[in-house]
Amino acid sequence: MRDHPIPAVTEPLQYRAIGVVRGEFRADSDEKSTRGQLIDADGQALECVVLGRMLTLMRRHLDMSQPHLWVVYPRCRDEEHLHLQIAGIWEPSTLSRSEDSAGSVPAEDTLPEGDDYFSIRGELIYTKSETADVVVKVRQQPRADGFRPLPFKLQLKGELGLEHLRHFVSLDVRRQGQLLQIESSEVIAPMPTRGGKGRGGAARRGTSSTRSVSS
Repeated sequence: MRDHPIPAVTEPLQYRAIGVVRGEFRADSDEKSTRGQLIDADGQALECVVLGRMLTLMRRHLDMSQPHLWVVYPRCRDEEHLHLQIAGIWEPSTLSRSEDSAGSVPAEDTLPEGDDYFSIRGELIYTKSETADVVVKVRQQPRADGFRPLPFKLQLKGELGLEHLRHFVSLDVRRQGQLLQIESSEVIAPMPTRGGKGRGGAARRGTSSTRSVSS
């Protein structure tokens, strides 16, 4: 097992949108067991769907009456509606069969970044400082069968300068209810054009947050 559910970045322009959310999964029904909601500690309900083999793991090895730290892919159906795809779980204590004590979260089941942390990397395609609206386009890797999924857009809250439009950015983000709030940012480079040259000349780097989060 890796020591972190979010893998390290291996390429400068590596796209991704991944995070962790702690909550109790409640399926919509027995017939629709892959669709449901994550209920966080504040009672906030987040629409979600279970991917791949996670359903078998959930049925056989997890106490579904308790909250868990889920590894998720975020999507935005609209400006104030977060949708999550459950792709994994971060719970070394369960996999190592250690016992929880007094209902607390074992230390090995926590992350330095804390709960509700997201790593977003992609192209900045919209920013408006007056409303703190930011939109990032994320491209997905081709699948094993050669199918190329369409890129998707994530709506975030924060401030990034207009001069960084069409640049590749790396963002540390925190979920706040149904919103994703930017905590820190790094502008990696202008996006390549078809001719192979980046927009705006040399790459620029900068930050737009008072807090830095490692990934």
